[in-house]
Amino acid sequence: MGAEVRLNSCSYLRIFFEVLEVLVYGLLTGVVATAVMSLPQLFFWRRWSTIGILEWHENQMIMSRATGRSPEDVLALSFVLHFANGGVAAAAYALIVTMLPQLYLLDPLTLGTAFGLILWALTLAPIHKPITGISLTRHPLGWRPVALSIILHIVYGVVVAFLVSLL
Repeated sequence: MGAEVRLNSCSYLRIFFEVLEVLVYGLLTGVVATAVMSLPQLFFWRRWSTIGILEWHENQMIMSRATGRSPEDVLALSFVLHFANGGVAAAAYALIVTMLPQLYLLDPLTLGTAFGLILWALTLAPIHKPITGISLTRHPLGWRPVALSIILHIVYGVVVAFLVSLL
């Protein structure tokens, strides 16, 4: 009986470290994908300011409320949240794909596009107005910030899906 308990303990420990490896890899993948997504956002930020980069605006407002500082004072700090969100989402993606290997039948382009669109629809679209006070359908800059956000979430999703497929 003692050997069986040790064997089960080793099996659980092995599973724990395998899951941990997937989560850490996913987290790092998310940071890389967030960086890829953020580079084009810099160009548009210079033209539209933070209000035109939906994710940045949300994170800026969250950090402003959390710290009690003005939104302008927390823009740099809000990037920590931006990259953390990207890392956590990618870690969840990596874990789900690892647990459902039939998803690997889909190519990373298809899977990543779906992931990016689902992520946008579930995490950005419903919270933007409550956090920023600005409606996505009546944005002061029109449809362009929404289109940019959707496109870059697809880019993020494809980068995550490709990198996770290498795991």
